[in-house]
Amino acid sequence: MHAPDANPPQFPMKELEFVAMMASLQALQALAIDVMLPALGAISKDLQLADPNQRQLIIGVFLICAGLGSLFPGALADRFGRRPVVLVAIAAYMLLSLLCAISGSFELLLVARGVMGAVTSAMMVMPMTILRDRFDGDRMARTQSLIAMTFMVVPMIAPMIGQSVLLFAGWRWIFGIMGGLAGGVFAWAWMRLPETLHPEFRQPVDLKVIAGNMGLALRERAALGYFLGAALTQGAMFGYLNSAQQLVGEHFGAGTLFPVMFGGMALVMACTNFANSRIVERFGARRVSHAALLTYIGLAAVHLLLAFRGEGLWTFLILMTLSMCMMSFMGANFQAIALQPFARIAGAAASVMSFVRVVLGAVLGSLIGQAYDDSARPILAAMVVFGLGALVLVLYSEHGRLFRRINPPGYYKNQPPVAH
Repeated sequence: MHAPDANPPQFPMKELEFVAMMASLQALQALAIDVMLPALGAISKDLQLADPNQRQLIIGVFLICAGLGSLFPGALADRFGRRPVVLVAIAAYMLLSLLCAISGSFELLLVARGVMGAVTSAMMVMPMTILRDRFDGDRMARTQSLIAMTFMVVPMIAPMIGQSVLLFAGWRWIFGIMGGLAGGVFAWAWMRLPETLHPEFRQPVDLKVIAGNMGLALRERAALGYFLGAALTQGAMFGYLNSAQQLVGEHFGAGTLFPVMFGGMALVMACTNFANSRIVERFGARRVSHAALLTYIGLAAVHLLLAFRGEGLWTFLILMTLSMCMMSFMGANFQAIALQPFARIAGAAASVMSFVRVVLGAVLGSLIGQAYDDSARPILAAMVVFGLGALVLVLYSEHGRLFRRINPPGYYKNQPPVAH
């Protein structure tokens, strides 16, 4: 049976502050990725990398470790609470930013980036978990869209921050800025973030219980297709992130305008998330995300054909931005649908889903990035193939039917009993 979700009494934050704080937590992880993009060339030169594609590891290693680290914060938060996990993660982020800043070799930088990626996994898992503690269904999708819209401010400004720092100082100062911003978020969370874990949902730190809860999430048909489908489409996006500076900045000749163009794409995606927050409760998360997935596949196929015939910078940017907008419509809605059956084990479910989504997405993204051949063709081919794969997976979760408004049969059958 589905246990109804009672909101924690006297929640101290209004919606605006809650959305801003959850977005800020996710933004710290995004900042660690996007602010580095303009600096990859400078790091490659300063640390004397032999292979130009090695610079992509600064992003790729971070993303893979973020996925691996996702296995742990949810289970810990189901036992000790959401608040302590959030605060420890932010504090570690500050220390690792300092270590990255003083790294004297590419190997040490990669190690520090990997550990930072693992730590920041909590900053993606915890907002999902806290949001599930408070809301469910289309309301959760609406609030997640508002969080994503606010979160998109970071991809808009982060590359420009990185580019500005490079004009006046070295790339190491970028990590100093990251640490300082994390300090501000830490103080805010310390003063204002309450504990949202329902006392009766607290889970013991028992490997059998944790493994059982995660296994439950992985076996739930209604969720499986959505988080695996999200992993595929996110893999294509990670592939674009890994090679964006080389593709847009160098191949298409954007040069120093690359951060501005990257930020413009993020601005349009933010508007898409706002639009999703306005329509999702009216039309339902399934209808909106299914339409977006079909449009994504069609756009990617058209774009791939144009890439083989030859395309310019603006054609690429317009079509890629439209594809990213479709991902915005899919992201929040896929996440809400996948987490819906797991009120009692939201932390463990969010962790294992993030693990699969980010690790699979990061590995696929790294492979796409390493296949870069001075053209957009590898990225676009991956978008077509992975989009079709996501469609098959969603059809599996939906028992072969798209655009339904109600939950499929047996949606709540795997609700676990409360563990004490």
